[in-house]
Amino acid sequence: MSLPDSRKLSAATIAAMRDVAETHILPRYQKLAEGDVRSKTRPGDLVTIADVESEHALTRILPGLLPGSCVIGEEAVSANDAELKRLEGDGPVWIVDPIDGTANFVEGNARFAVMIALVRRGETLMGWIHDPVANRTLWAEKGAGAWLEERGPSGAPSPPLRVHVALPLSDSFAELTAGLYNREMAGLEGKFARVVRLGSAAHDYWSLTDGRMDVLCFRRLKPWDHAAGLLIHEEAGGYNRLLSGLAYSSAVRDQSGILCAPNRKIWQAILAAHTLRGNS
Repeated sequence: MSLPDSRKLSAATIAAMRDVAETHILPRYQKLAEGDVRSKTRPGDLVTIADVESEHALTRILPGLLPGSCVIGEEAVSANDAELKRLEGDGPVWIVDPIDGTANFVEGNARFAVMIALVRRGETLMGWIHDPVANRTLWAEKGAGAWLEERGPSGAPSPPLRVHVALPLSDSFAELTAGLYNREMAGLEGKFARVVRLGSAAHDYWSLTDGRMDVLCFRRLKPWDHAAGLLIHEEAGGYNRLLSGLAYSSAVRDQSGILCAPNRKIWQAILAAHTLRGNS
C-alpha cells in the first residue's frame, strides 16, 4: 500500500500525539491520585486514567487522518480481544499504545512514551514513538528511513534528523549492551558487557537507535509494544527477526521471541550461541 503524502501524514500524527500527551498525560505525570490507577489482569499490570483518556482521544483523531482506516488500542483489546480481528482485514489499522511504560509513569519515572503503528495485513507501514517529557518523536516509514523530530523549549521544531543504528566497534558480545526480556536468553546474560532493563519497550527500541543499547530480545509480542519499534529499528539500519528466522507480523497471533541486533551477522551469532547453549 502506498501512502498519500506520507510526510504530511506523519506530521499530523506527531501533532496528534503531542496534543494528546499535553492534554491527557503530562498534567497527570507525578500527580496521579489514588483512584487514578488500577490493576487490569494481575497485580503490576497497571492502567491509569491517563492511559484510558489518551487512547480514547487518539481513537477519535487518527481515522480522520487516513480515510478508510480504523484503530485498535491496548486498553480496548484488554476489554475485548476480538478487536484484534481488525488486523486481519484489508484496510489500514492504527495500533495505539497510549502509555508504554505505565509502571514507570505511575512511579514518576520519565521513561514512558506514546507508541503508534500504521499497519495493513500485518505489515507495518509507519511507526512513531513520542516521548512526552522530552517532547521528541522517533518515526519511520517502511523503505524510506527513520527520523527524529524534536521541539525546543519555545515549542519551535528542529529540522528532522535521519537516525542510524550505530555499529559497535567489535562483534564480540563482551562489547555489547543488551536488553533481555526473554527467559530463554537468560543463559547468555554473562556474555554481554551489560544487561539493562528500562521498563518500557518504547525506550528500549529508542535506545537501539542512539547507541545506548545494541541487542534487544523479547518473548511476548503484543503488537502495540513492538510494531512501531521494530520498524524504526529496521529503517535505522538494524536487523530484527523472530527467533524462528521469520519476519514479525502484527496480524499473526501468539508469536514468541524477537531478537534485534545491529546487523545480520551479530544477530546470527547471538542466535547460534543461544541454540548451542540450548542443545548443550
